[in-house]
Amino acid sequence: MKNIKVLGTGCANCKTTLKLIEAAAKNKGVEIQLEKVEDIQAIMGYGVMSTPGVVVDGKVVHAGGVPSQDKIAGWL
Repeated sequence: MKNIKVLGTGCANCKTTLKLIEAAAKNKGVEIQLEKVEDIQAIMGYGVMSTPGVVVDGKVVHAGGVPSQDKIAGWL
């Protein structure tokens, strides 16, 4: 199971990213643990200055803007 965190304060792009990841995992039949991180200090702890950020299994894989479907599929 992949542990995925979406880093962001709740902007539209952050919410969209969360929904896209949920949908992609469901479509692929991949079990994930999805978490939304909104605490600024926690986000900065990952070195992410531009949200949304995405962390997969402890590694930052994306920062800034909504990721593409292909990029999300690659994480799963």
